[in-house]
Amino acid sequence: MKFTETLLPGSFVIDLEPFSDERGWFARTFCKKEFEQIGHDKEWVQLNHSVTYKKGSIRGMHFQHPPHSEIKMVRCIAGAIFECDH
Repeated sequence: MKFTETLLPGSFVIDLEPFSDERGWFARTFCKKEFEQIGHDKEWVQLNHSVTYKKGSIRGMHFQHPPHSEIKMVRCIAGAIFECDH
């Protein structure tokens, strides 16, 4: 995985580094040691997957202040992510 920090402090774009062969490809999407290297050392307590069918729809994520903060991962396989720091 390749981590690129964004304008939102503590947030990263994570690019997969797939391994390919004649069968297809494989890529790691989480590695505890690699996430610890960028300061994300909290325990993952949930992993969710959602699908949005309607074009133009917006989904939001809530922010939590410590001590209730959680690590969030958003994976966009189609469309776009709009990043807002407020």
